[in-house]
Amino acid sequence: MKTLSTAVLMALVVSSAGAFAGTTQPAPVEVDLDLMFAHGDMESARWAKGDDLIGCGIRTFDNGAGGVVNIGFCQAQDGDGDSAICTTDRMDLLETMYALNDDSYIRFSWDMDGNCTVLGFSTQSLYHNKDNPSFINKKN
Repeated sequence: MKTLSTAVLMALVVSSAGAFAGTTQPAPVEVDLDLMFAHGDMESARWAKGDDLIGCGIRTFDNGAGGVVNIGFCQAQDGDGDSAICTTDRMDLLETMYALNDDSYIRFSWDMDGNCTVLGFSTQSLYHNKDNPSFINKKN
């Protein structure tokens, strides 16, 4: 009986693993100008049919006094043409920006002055779009 129970349990584990293999959850870019946030994943934006985009970057400038200033920004544009950009010099947000990569899901918010207030990201395989050519090439 114990052997049968173990065999049934193993069959369930193996069959359920196959059910989730290759799961994708594209997150198209959305910009909400009323609630002042944008989100989406970089790969969905890259392969969108329109001018969608989302991402963040950091620029380093000489402050003129022998030091440097780091300014970060996030920007997004969705399929409806709504776009947003925010900037920050907050170290916590800059550190998050450094951790972003080509496959990240990004969510950011801004205030009335265009300052970034929140930045979150997630980098997971499920944000890969099975329909894009680079994904297909990786599978072959």
